[in-house]
Amino acid sequence: MKTADKWRDYKIIATGSGMKLESWNDVILLRPDPQVIWKNDKNLYGYKGLNAVYNRSPKGGGGWEVIKDFPQEWVVSYRDLKFKIKPMGFKHTGLFPEQAVNWDIMRDIISAAKKKEPDREIKVLNLFAYTGAASVACAKAGAVVTHVDAAKGMVERAGENVRLSGLRDGVRYIVDDCMKFVQRESRRGNLYDAIIMDPPSYGRGPNGETWKIEENLYDFVLSCSKLLAPDALFFLINSYTTGLQASVLKNILMLTLKNFSGEATAYEVGIPTDEGIALPCGASGLFLGGRIPRDLANSVLY
Repeated sequence: MKTADKWRDYKIIATGSGMKLESWNDVILLRPDPQVIWKNDKNLYGYKGLNAVYNRSPKGGGGWEVIKDFPQEWVVSYRDLKFKIKPMGFKHTGLFPEQAVNWDIMRDIISAAKKKEPDREIKVLNLFAYTGAASVACAKAGAVVTHVDAAKGMVERAGENVRLSGLRDGVRYIVDDCMKFVQRESRRGNLYDAIIMDPPSYGRGPNGETWKIEENLYDFVLSCSKLLAPDALFFLINSYTTGLQASVLKNILMLTLKNFSGEATAYEVGIPTDEGIALPCGASGLFLGGRIPRDLANSVLY
């Protein structure tokens, strides 16, 4: 497991009975987490300073219960990156802190490539890009990012995060269905040096199309491989689907990118907690292109 252990504005205080207690720059939230199947002898609901709890509804969904007043939205920082946090529906806050693991990896790869070829434009495609944390990280390292998500509100939030981090350009925002965008880009003959995707476990397209990650991910990655430059830097897949093992993502990358020079790896991502454990938060599959410096590739692969 690779753990996001460099946070200062975020931490997991405690976990138990399906819940995790978190501090987001001193705003304390209690949210459900499907991985937390163990119990805790502490009363997380009675934690001093707790601001809000997300309660699930037996009919599906749920809502936030405010315990102590807190801002409607606020900012957290990770290194020199800044992100707006706002509790939303389906227990989300607009950020997945465990992904700091991958932000650091991508920034290191892009920075190394820019150092080797300062004048080369590095093009990154971020699909299902949500509020743009990965877009911010890549743009901060000097890449030109195409940010694609079907939800207009999330794309607007991505723009806010980009500006919060001191960037005024370097990101192109696209509100579109990711699969249709990839098909059009393929017809246009556009290529990218890196591709990132955070596909949902389940979803519906604008015309009622059904997406199931177990059924559709392989074909979608195969389509995306046609947009990857021959000397590409990386291809990253993130999955939050419980039960989808990291090795599955590695296998998909090895099979779909078998004609590219490079190596694939996969790993759990997680966050250390104040209890002394690490909370698993999904899996990542990462293909590293052959042009990446060997010492950097080894630090990621092994």
